[in-house]
Amino acid sequence: MLARVHSVETFGGVDGPGIRYVLFLKGCRLRCKFCHNPDTWKMDSSDLRSADDVLAQARRYRAYWGSEGGITVSGGEPLLQMDFLLELFTKAKAEGISTCIDTAGEPFTRSPSWFSKFEQLMAVTDLLLVDIKQIDREKHIALTGRPNDNILDMLRYLSETGKPVWIRQVLVPGYTDDEEDLRKTADFIASLKNVQRVEVLPYHTMGIYKWKELGIPYPLEGVEPPSEEEVRHAEKILGAFR
Repeated sequence: MLARVHSVETFGGVDGPGIRYVLFLKGCRLRCKFCHNPDTWKMDSSDLRSADDVLAQARRYRAYWGSEGGITVSGGEPLLQMDFLLELFTKAKAEGISTCIDTAGEPFTRSPSWFSKFEQLMAVTDLLLVDIKQIDREKHIALTGRPNDNILDMLRYLSETGKPVWIRQVLVPGYTDDEEDLRKTADFIASLKNVQRVEVLPYHTMGIYKWKELGIPYPLEGVEPPSEEEVRHAEKILGAFR
């Protein structure tokens, strides 16, 4: 099983606990207006890697991980390459390596063929970092191109099974900063029993150049990052803690 790889970060400090080896995979069905990696949307990649190749590279940095670090797979959307994830994490756990998935949850479904693999994957996954793009269904469609019913269902399932989760909320002025929406998000998070951490990630414009290089009109032209005060206000509502 070969993964379609976008890039690798060998000393990641924001993608899970400790220092992480972060593997970014290609492919995503969401089209978030604030996406800073639109170059990961398409599945095509000239960098095809096996689980053994990835593990061999990751092991070189194991001395830096300490007691908390390990491997994080991000994207794109890593759950679109679940067969590879399952092989990689099964082998990683056999070596005692911490495993983490950074996901938007969009591929989640309870259809038997997909769900059975997801259950197997969760057995070798220590932590998930999950984005809640927008709690309101219609606003989520407007922001990402797809509904969020299955994403929220995945979070409920993870809560039922006790799988540890960090929740991430990207704060985009005019799109995800409405106070009523934030309070609904806070109520949803409070209903979950497995949330270890909540983070508010301020929208930034550092990825605009990628949209231009790909010839895609940037939909948030003119939108400025939130102020420190706005971020702190959202953190207070969400009960964010780090």
